[in-house]
Amino acid sequence: MSKYNEKTEGTRTENRAGGPAYKENDKLHFASLLLTSFVKSQFYRTEDETVRETVGLMNSIDDKEFLAKAAIFARNEYGMRSISHVVAGEMAERLKGANWSKRFFEKVIRRPDDMSEIMAYYLRHGKKPVPNSLKKGFAKAFDKFDEYQLAKYRSEGKDVSLIDIVNLVHPRPIERNANALRQLVEGTLRSRNTWESKLTEAGKQAETEEEKKELKAESWKELIESKRIGYFALLRNLKNILSDAPELIDQACELLTDEKLIENSLVLPFRYRTALGEIEQLGGRGSRRVIQALSDAIDISCKNVPQFDGDTLVVLDVSGSMCGRVSEIASLFAAILIKANDADLMTFAERARYRSVNPSDSTLSIAKSLEFSGGGTNFFSIFETINRKYDRIIILSDMQGWMGGQGVPKNYKQYCQKYGVNSHLYSFDLQGYGTLMFPESNVYCLAGFS
Repeated sequence: MSKYNEKTEGTRTENRAGGPAYKENDKLHFASLLLTSFVKSQFYRTEDETVRETVGLMNSIDDKEFLAKAAIFARNEYGMRSISHVVAGEMAERLKGANWSKRFFEKVIRRPDDMSEIMAYYLRHGKKPVPNSLKKGFAKAFDKFDEYQLAKYRSEGKDVSLIDIVNLVHPRPIERNANALRQLVEGTLRSRNTWESKLTEAGKQAETEEEKKELKAESWKELIESKRIGYFALLRNLKNILSDAPELIDQACELLTDEKLIENSLVLPFRYRTALGEIEQLGGRGSRRVIQALSDAIDISCKNVPQFDGDTLVVLDVSGSMCGRVSEIASLFAAILIKANDADLMTFAERARYRSVNPSDSTLSIAKSLEFSGGGTNFFSIFETINRKYDRIIILSDMQGWMGGQGVPKNYKQYCQKYGVNSHLYSFDLQGYGTLMFPESNVYCLAGFS
C-alpha cells in the first residue's frame, strides 16, 4: 500500500486565478462555455479570448454531431444567441460532406436575425464561398417566420441584412410568408405592429409633448390588450408603461405572470432582477404592483427547480471575480434553491460564514440581500466552516479558487469522514472557464443561466 504516492484523481492544472484546479474534458468545457457566455468580457476573459477559446475547443473535438447539438440546445433551450452564432459560423466549414448539415443550419435558427448574425460572422472571418448546406438550411428556416417576424428583424443598415440573406439563399415562398418575402425584395416591407414601430409612429404624429404622451398611451393599450407585445419586450418596458400608461399596469402584470408566456419566452431568470432595479427607482402604487408581479413571475419561471429530500447547503461565492452580472445570476439562483429546499446558506470569499435568511421572503428580496464582498476565493474555508452533515452541497461559483494551496477534494473528504456522510456535491459553474475545484468523478457538473 502506498503511503506517499497517492492515486491521481482528475487532470490537475492551474486555473485563471493561478490556483490549483482540475481540467474539464473538452466536451464539458465547451458545453459550459456555451451556456454561460454572452460573448462579452468577463473578469478572467475578454470577448475576443472567448471566441478564440470556443474555436480552439471546436478544433479539438472530433465529434461534429456533439458540437451541432450543443449549439442547437444552447440557442433553442437556453436562449443563448451570440455564442451560438459563433459556433454556427464555424460549423459551416466543418460540416462539408455531412448529410445532416442542412438540418443543422435550419434548426439553429430561432429568429430571422440569427441568419444575419451567423452570416456576418462567417464573412468577417474571411471564409468563402458560402457552403450550399448553409444556404439550403437558411432557405428552409424562412418557413418558420411570418410577415411580422420578417419585418421586425430586417437588420437594415447592418453589414448583412435580411434582404442580403434572401438574395443569397433564395427561399421558396410558402403561404405564411410569400407576401412578406415579395415586399422584402421590393423594399416595401415595414414593421407595423411591433412596440418599437408603434411608439415611433406615435412620436412622429404628435405635435406637442402632451399629444405624444396620449398617443404613446394608446399604442401601449393596443399592444397589451391585443397581446401583440413580446414577453421580453414587456419586461424591458415596464418602466415606460408605468410612465406613459399607468392605467394599463394591471393588464401588463397579468401578462407578466402568464405561465404559458413565461415558458415560451426563454427569458433568463436574472432579467427579472434587472427589471426590478429599474422599477424600484420610481416608487408609487403602480410600481409596487409591478414589483409584486415580478416576484410572482420569477417563482413561476423557476417552478421546475427540484425539491430534495434531506438537508441541503447552498454555498455562494461572493469573491471579487464574481462581480457584475454574474453576481445577480448567482444570488438569484441561491435564493431560488433556498426557498425550494428550505436549505442552509453559506457565503464565502477569503473566508466562509453561514448566513440567515427568511424563507418566507420573496425570491427577489432574498437575492437582493446577498451582498458580494469582493476579495480572494478560498474553497478550503467552506469545509472548515461546515458544522453539520448535509445530504448535498451546491456550490455556485466561477470555480476560480486560489487561496489555501492544493487539496480541496481532500478537504471535502475529511468533512465527509468527520460527519459520517457521503454528501452529493454539485459544482455549478457560472462562467465556463474550463476548470473545476473538484475532479469530475466526484461531482455533478452543472452550468448555465437558465
